Amino acid sequence: MDTFLKRVRVTIICVITLLQGKWRTKMGYKKKTWQQKLEDSKNLPKILELEPSFPCYQALKKMGAKPRDSVVLAPGLEVNAVMKQVPKGRLLTLEKICKRLAKNHGVDYCCTLTTGIFINIVANAAEEMNTDVPYWRTIKNDGQLNKKFPGGVEKQKKLLEKEGHTIVKRGRKHIRYYIKDFDRKVISLSS
Repeated sequence: MDTFLKRVRVTIICVITLLQGKWRTKMGYKKKTWQQKLEDSKNLPKILELEPSFPCYQALKKMGAKPRDSVVLAPGLEVNAVMKQVPKGRLLTLEKICKRLAKNHGVDYCCTLTTGIFINIVANAAEEMNTDVPYWRTIKNDGQLNKKFPGGVEKQKKLLEKEGHTIVKRGRKHIRYYIKDFDRKVISLSS
């Protein structure tokens, strides 16, 4: 199978399966709620052998992954459970979530693309269902706030400042917000 077809196959596994936002009814298609998307873990978890054609390959390579390392595509409810563990005043990154999920499944790595998609779904489901998941405490690996969260960066900024975090604005043209000294506030997830 050529590289292009492998990339298409993996992309389908990682993205389309997760974000299939419609389901069939007698009246046609009805858009799924965020909670339904979170609970719809079809064929996950799935453990694969890492290939350079995977959409998450470059991100995993930066984390030390090599071709043929084992990678888990974890279900959204597992991402949700990890995000629920973050106490007030502390933070969590995509990388920390991935390390925890990989450890839970006894594999080398976790797909950062799939996990990133589920972080967004968890945030929107928490907002939609008014649950106790503190999604705003999950930030990008470099301490940047997530503009895709409900209410955008402004809401996440407000909630984090309320918990005592200092937010720093960077850039002139493309403004981004970061948490000052975020690395000292990222939790270490216990087993």
